[in-house]
Amino acid sequence: MKHKLRTTKHGVPYLKHQGYPMRSSDWEMMPFFLAVARGGSLRAGAAIMNANHVTVNRNIQVLEASYGVQLFTRSRRGFKLTAAGEALLPMAEEAERVFLGARRRVEGLDRTEAGTIRFSLSPMMAFDIVAPILARFFEAYPEIDIEFRLTDKKEDINRAETDVSLRVAFEVTDDVVARKLYPIAIGTYASKSYLENAVSKAESGGAGLYWLGWTGPGENTELLRQSPFPLAAVRHASDEGYMHLSLVRQGCGMSKLPVVYEHLYPDLCQVPGTEMELSRTLWILLHTDLRRTVRVRRFVDFLAEGLRELQPKMQGTLYQK
Repeated sequence: MKHKLRTTKHGVPYLKHQGYPMRSSDWEMMPFFLAVARGGSLRAGAAIMNANHVTVNRNIQVLEASYGVQLFTRSRRGFKLTAAGEALLPMAEEAERVFLGARRRVEGLDRTEAGTIRFSLSPMMAFDIVAPILARFFEAYPEIDIEFRLTDKKEDINRAETDVSLRVAFEVTDDVVARKLYPIAIGTYASKSYLENAVSKAESGGAGLYWLGWTGPGENTELLRQSPFPLAAVRHASDEGYMHLSLVRQGCGMSKLPVVYEHLYPDLCQVPGTEMELSRTLWILLHTDLRRTVRVRRFVDFLAEGLRELQPKMQGTLYQK
């Protein structure tokens, strides 16, 4: 039997037993409902909410009890929306858009050089490249705090997952303000010891050498196909670039890395027979409404200037003024 979610004439859900429109406490639980609906499981929903699965499950159960209907069917394959859940989803998404829009509009009126900015970037860019720029920013703007989110996943600015994002990508199609900086150069690197002990003794086609693998589908096959070492083996795997950097420096094999690290770590060397390439581009992204917020504008301008100063090192020998 299908459950029908009763609503007012304005589309606001009713509580089954009380006959009143949705309460404020229901709105507090709605992000958990949306996270599970989008992720398809408690684990995925918890990752989206940056919470544990017990908290997510508890909020879903309370919301279901409040409405008197089951919003999800549970199975080993995950959580699937019921008819009632399907009815609630578009209303919950519309409410999310309204609240996020209101928040962005109010934040956009902020004219002070104070407050908090949520900033997401990959660990590959964070520790050695961006951190020194931020140290100078902290000194210049002591009343602006940065809340960091280190992730290689693409943050959704329009869903308020972050305020500002530094992204390395071929292109940006999000409906956001995107400041394009410049392409960064990528090269094939190994440690000096690995070059001496392995690369110099490798057989034709790279037999006997190791590539550090990526966990994404098809990544390793493409890596070998485009390299001058098609017979090299792929060992170990990580989807995190900074882990690749650390393993390369420990002499575990070869990997493609931003050329800027050659300037930061003298023990890294470009593998002979390989070339640098200008690949993905560096972008700074922010929500349209936040470009009028003074603290965000100060941060984005400062970050962009600091990264432009690094352009010669980020592009290596391919740099042209």
